[in-house]
Amino acid sequence: MISSIILQLQQLYHQFLMPRSSSSSSSSSSSPPSVTTLTAYRLYTGPDDHSYVETIQIPCMQRLDTSSMYFRISPPGSIYERHNAPQKNYVLTLRGTLEFMTSLGESFVLKTGDILLAEDVTGYGHSWKMLGDEPWIRAYVTIPS
Repeated sequence: MISSIILQLQQLYHQFLMPRSSSSSSSSSSSPPSVTTLTAYRLYTGPDDHSYVETIQIPCMQRLDTSSMYFRISPPGSIYERHNAPQKNYVLTLRGTLEFMTSLGESFVLKTGDILLAEDVTGYGHSWKMLGDEPWIRAYVTIPS
């Protein structure tokens, strides 16, 4: 199982983060554009204590301060009622599809390869439920306070 997770992390790296080199034998119009940012969902607490979601851009190849990393697996059909993020985390979805819901009922879907920046450590929180028949395998990368 761990080797499968490591392989998936390597595939995500190659798909999204690995610097793209331009080949001298091909024309520049056929080369894919260099990726400089990744799109992520940011879940945060507003001044009214409700949770909100927005899309953000995370710069590639910029080092981020982190304090720990750990993995979790939730089986298909799992539901997690309203709760807060335990600490500020990047959540990297390695496998699975799930629907998140903010405290005001706004929903969004995370799928394999998506990144969530969970910052709603206070307030009314969020909930999620699994969609489909795959487990949710994810890596949490904790950001220091």
